[in-house]
Amino acid sequence: MLHCPYCGTSVNEDEQYCIKCGKQLPNDMHHRLINKKQFNTYWYIPLIIAAVFLVSSGIYYFMLQSNTTHAKESYVQGEQAALDADYNKASKLFTKALDKKDNFVQAETSLAFAERALEVESLLTKTDDLLKKKDYSQALSIIKEAESNLNSFNGDAVAMLIDQIMFKRNTIKIAKLKESLKKDPGIDELKILIWEADAINDNEAEDMTKDIRNEIIEYFFSKATEQLNTKQFTDAQTLIEDGLKYAPESEKLRSLQTTIDKEKTAFESEQQQRIEQAMDTAAKDQKFNEDEAIELVSANIKSDKNGKLVVKGEVKSDATIPINSILIEYTIYNKKKSEILTNEVFVYPDKLYPKESGEFKFTHLDKEEKAKNLTIEVNKITWYTD
Repeated sequence: MLHCPYCGTSVNEDEQYCIKCGKQLPNDMHHRLINKKQFNTYWYIPLIIAAVFLVSSGIYYFMLQSNTTHAKESYVQGEQAALDADYNKASKLFTKALDKKDNFVQAETSLAFAERALEVESLLTKTDDLLKKKDYSQALSIIKEAESNLNSFNGDAVAMLIDQIMFKRNTIKIAKLKESLKKDPGIDELKILIWEADAINDNEAEDMTKDIRNEIIEYFFSKATEQLNTKQFTDAQTLIEDGLKYAPESEKLRSLQTTIDKEKTAFESEQQQRIEQAMDTAAKDQKFNEDEAIELVSANIKSDKNGKLVVKGEVKSDATIPINSILIEYTIYNKKKSEILTNEVFVYPDKLYPKESGEFKFTHLDKEEKAKNLTIEVNKITWYTD
């Protein structure tokens, strides 16, 4: 079959020109046998573009994947730096992660935290200077500001920084308490200080709370005993109830409360009878009362850390029946054997069974004598039987 050697169109043997491209056909029929049909090369352009696009997309995807991997690596390293409290390093790593990957929400949040953590560290440094100056109020105000800066964040690194803030707050509060206690606070101030100390979650603060509570117990015990000794039962009970608000587990106060109740009942219903019974018992059994029923084990006097005189002792029951409301009368003398004071104090627990021991303790808040210059003498021990 004959063809135009230029465009490949079929031609007849007797034709001189190609009916399609118009070119003159060669006379040599052999040249007409070769089909040199030219293809439209423009069809290759879309293919080339598609190939270039695919190659470019592949390269872009590879680069994107590579950047994402590097971004994640920087993010993980930044998280570890934050856990190590190296917030400068963490900030740089989170910034690097964001440079590698746009819209990296976790890195953006972590970067914001790292920058905020640096601010918090700066604030905590300021509290150290304020602590040295004993400006506790301003230091605690800054601690509150530092804590509020972290309200919108969470996670392990945040928890560690909050723990650091809490430790700093406790340190400031303990220092403030120590300073207040140095000023020999009164009972109203002690009532406030015990709540402040109890609110601090710290071993040192716990010890301070115990010390303050003991001071409060001694105050109310002494004051209530004074009222009880003058038969002011209502005032004594009010004092004990007030003291129990701050030391609800105090056996000493509760024991005295029981004693007050019994004394009040006895005074109101059997006052004359008890007086006569006591007088009769004292007349008939004086020797027994002094030598057999109650044995005085010890009676000492010393000064507490505030310089107040503290009388403390122990008794033992040699009776064959339970006895209660044991009252110790004692006198304190100076070196010249001159009497300084005479006082009475009840033994606790209120009731002693045979062979049981009880204790008595009284703090003289208005006496600041040196205990080493004083002696104590127990004058009389009285009690009631069931």
